[in-house]
Amino acid sequence: MARRRVQTEPLSRYAESFLEMLVSERGAAKNTIESYGRDLMDFTEFAKAEGKSTEQASPQLIKKYLSKLSGAGLTARTAGRRLSTLRQYFRFLYGERIREDDPTSAIDGPRQGKSLPKYLSEDEVERLIEAAYGRNGTDGLRLAALVELLYATGLRVSELVGMPLRAISRDGRILTIKGKGGKERLVPLSEPASDALVAYMKIRDIFISASSKSTNKKASNAAAFVFPSRGRSGHLTRARFGQLLKELALEAGIDPRKVSPHVLRHSFASHLLAHGADLRSLQQMLGHADIVTTQIYTHVLEERLKQLVTTAHPLADED
Repeated sequence: MARRRVQTEPLSRYAESFLEMLVSERGAAKNTIESYGRDLMDFTEFAKAEGKSTEQASPQLIKKYLSKLSGAGLTARTAGRRLSTLRQYFRFLYGERIREDDPTSAIDGPRQGKSLPKYLSEDEVERLIEAAYGRNGTDGLRLAALVELLYATGLRVSELVGMPLRAISRDGRILTIKGKGGKERLVPLSEPASDALVAYMKIRDIFISASSKSTNKKASNAAAFVFPSRGRSGHLTRARFGQLLKELALEAGIDPRKVSPHVLRHSFASHLLAHGADLRSLQQMLGHADIVTTQIYTHVLEERLKQLVTTAHPLADED
């Protein structure tokens, strides 16, 4: 028996214009646009059930919507993200003079507890890297290059696995990374990362040959990527790299639940800051558009300092 298709309300022309603006003016990624579209669709269906259109929404209607989300068990983070979408949308309507007010201006977002980034200790990262070098053959060389590059640069996993060959400078010391919104940034490589990349590049052709055997037409572009694969994308996938890291964690004696590409990105940032890096430099390395996003790592440093005082201060154990 065929599943019944759920009908959803189409987005208004104003909402479509808003999404188009995000792409053309802000360079928003496809995943971002889809997320905003889903948020607006959810509110559109709620507003219709209340006898209103999205563009006619009042502050009271938006508060009622947030109450509904809370009652449905959604986390404060999810509700906050949906409110953020509505804020941007109504600011757009106000700026385009489609509305004479912004109904979200006086609405407070749901309270969220601070969620600190998860990261590995420096010792755990060293064990992970040692385990990568302990693997034999071409797969070991590739994995060592991936881990060294990720920890040395803090790249997003999509930036790493999908890195084009042209991103590497002639001397192999600099990467030119195209991040969110198509913005480019220069990322220097440490000597260990550069050496690991050089060693891998010597055997990279083996992975290109493997990908050329694929019948998938998209895989024919594999030679353009630093980490080619026979998969549909033509390069190593995020999911596969995540699996490889879990396997490596087991070999290094680390709980695999603690290890992921994003955790290594957080580890890079946390360790760099702990060793004296300034926030502006860290922001540039991570490709954050706003330094507020980077400031979350200062909380990590604060927590580490609190633990140090608690455990290492000579009077810590005294009443």
